[in-house]
Amino acid sequence: MSEISVRQEIMALKAYVPGLSIAEIQDKYNLPQVIKMASNENPLGMPPLAREAVVRHAAGAFRYPQGGNPRLAKALARRHGVDERRVVIGNGSDEIIDLLIRILAVPGTHNIVCFNPCFSIYPIQGRICGIEIRRQPLEKDFSFDFAALLDLVDANTRIVFVTTPDNPSGYCPPRKAVEDLARDLAQKAPDCLLVVDEAYVDFADDEKAASMMADGIMPHNTAFMRTFSKSLGLAGMRVGYGILPDHLADYLWRARLPFSVNILAEEAALAALEDQTFYDATLQAVRTGRKELSDGLTALGCKVWPSQANFLMFGMPEGAPTAAECFENLLARGIIIRPLKSYSLPDLLRVSIGNEQENRAFLAAMAEVLGAKPAKGGAKA
Repeated sequence: MSEISVRQEIMALKAYVPGLSIAEIQDKYNLPQVIKMASNENPLGMPPLAREAVVRHAAGAFRYPQGGNPRLAKALARRHGVDERRVVIGNGSDEIIDLLIRILAVPGTHNIVCFNPCFSIYPIQGRICGIEIRRQPLEKDFSFDFAALLDLVDANTRIVFVTTPDNPSGYCPPRKAVEDLARDLAQKAPDCLLVVDEAYVDFADDEKAASMMADGIMPHNTAFMRTFSKSLGLAGMRVGYGILPDHLADYLWRARLPFSVNILAEEAALAALEDQTFYDATLQAVRTGRKELSDGLTALGCKVWPSQANFLMFGMPEGAPTAAECFENLLARGIIIRPLKSYSLPDLLRVSIGNEQENRAFLAAMAEVLGAKPAKGGAKA
């Protein structure tokens, strides 16, 4: 019996590769406890106010949420000082990225432009939609060559994606450089949208210095992506949002599947926005832990790239086990980090910033893998 055929773009597609789960590693290595530092989740867990909200509203989960999530849209508009008509909420910011490609780019005609490597959802969703993907390699130090990126843009470019801070390196371009890109893009391709993905920007040492939106700079051709998955601790609830030019926001609401943000996720998100104590503690934990891990890995001889996100990218010392071997050795010790083979960076690894105990356990395990003495204070969690 013959198989039902699928589109050529789907046959050639490489799927998004998520980080390994705790359950997978517990089963594989028969471990009672596993530390996950692979998916850039919040090191402090879920906001207490959000947990309370989910419990409080659980009995209402048989109801559909209100169409358009207006309470959450208003709360986000207040948070960012924008008109609520510019706010679009999705099942993670991934949904909004996908919708932007679908409503702006015509298969076989238009293209989208991004860096290589970058967050893989941009090229994956573009290819699913049958859109040409143009990619500019990052510089050797993982910084952005915006002039070269702009050279890939033509009259048929509908979207340019920039992640700031970037994933997987944590590099954060100067805000002025992103402003200049928006201006130059408006001149070269007036019908092109610049999408600035700011999933990690609030972890930067100075958010206003890193983000146009945080400093009130909103170019007419620019959309900003944000998420509740990182600093707001709701990765499993799947809530993201975009601040878009208002006419585009209206079209996204028309195209978005109804009720894609469930009622408990909406209540959790509203509560998380009110939990300032948790948010402040998260930023403090990430910034402190980022320095601790960077210093600790450097002391062990690893090359660590500067990061303004809640993760670090690093390479192994010369003569040490390979990145793949290090990854497997850490798994056997109950610690999951992220190998970067799926980013075409097989010699590099990425570790999410954990809580204090997790960071120390990771550094102690790294010291064992490298045959070095554990960093001072290092201990297994």
